[in-house]
Amino acid sequence: MAQLLIVLLAGLVSGALNSVGGGGSFVAFPVLVAAGLAPVTANAATTVALLPGGLASLWVYRRELQPLAGTSTRTLTATSVVGGGLGAVLLLSLPSDSFDAVVPWLLACATLILAFGRRVAAALKTGALNQPTILGGQFVLALYGGYFGGAVGLMMVAFWSIGLGLDPARGNPPRVAQLAAIYFTATVIFLLASDVADRPTTLAALIAGAVAGGFSGATVARRLSPSVLRALVLTLAIAMTVVYFVKASR
Repeated sequence: MAQLLIVLLAGLVSGALNSVGGGGSFVAFPVLVAAGLAPVTANAATTVALLPGGLASLWVYRRELQPLAGTSTRTLTATSVVGGGLGAVLLLSLPSDSFDAVVPWLLACATLILAFGRRVAAALKTGALNQPTILGGQFVLALYGGYFGGAVGLMMVAFWSIGLGLDPARGNPPRVAQLAAIYFTATVIFLLASDVADRPTTLAALIAGAVAGGFSGATVARRLSPSVLRALVLTLAIAMTVVYFVKASR
């Protein structure tokens, strides 16, 4: 019972983090591993659990969704769906050790872009990438999101910031929508082709927490000023980067 309570709380925090700026998988994944799930199974279970939480956040943001500059929401979502599904297939087919070594560097890159992307975009007069480039970048991010997913939301906001000049605060609603699209196909594949459902009670506790956290976190995020939300996202990105570099050094 104590273990289920910890998993429930992990889901709550994960759902809230994902709704505010991303990084929820960094809470849920280690808790599931500590609960006895194999790493690949824990990774898949995290994705499955965070989908309902993401949908709860998306419901809160439903009236604030707008197409990204030059790219329709439908096209971007289709790209995320396909990339997320292929990433899930890779997770179940390939070893994860080599990719884990790259994760801290990906996070560091995303953090730098989040911190300086707006200034660089202004200096270089970027923010006007063409549609094929945006969709190509989104596909790569979705592929990563289906495979591992750690901080993929942060990376999306960073990519949109430098590529489209989009403010991170304004990018939160489309980020939540694209995360849900990535998680959707990945969840279908994990439920059909992995052992993620072998611990139904643990999975149910994580899902319940993620839904509550996703709804409440999105409600709070909508009331924050853009500068405060930007600071929270950047702080979270820095923290996750440090945690993964420390983990990789052990």
